[in-house]
Amino acid sequence: MLEYAKTILDKVSFDRRLFEKELRKAVSNLLREEVQTLKAWCYEKYGQVYAAVLDQCFSRLQIA
Repeated sequence: MLEYAKTILDKVSFDRRLFEKELRKAVSNLLREEVQTLKAWCYEKYGQVYAAVLDQCFSRLQIA
């Protein structure tokens, strides 16, 4: 599921609303360990463009 989520996020990265929607879906469907991996990947790949979206989506989580 993690690789699928990355693929979807890549495909919708042109639109902030779609990106946020798909990121929220991915976070809710992945295991905790996968969410941590997705978080690191998102910040690395999209941190410059969607930092506010990433901060908002991942700040709600209780990830160690």
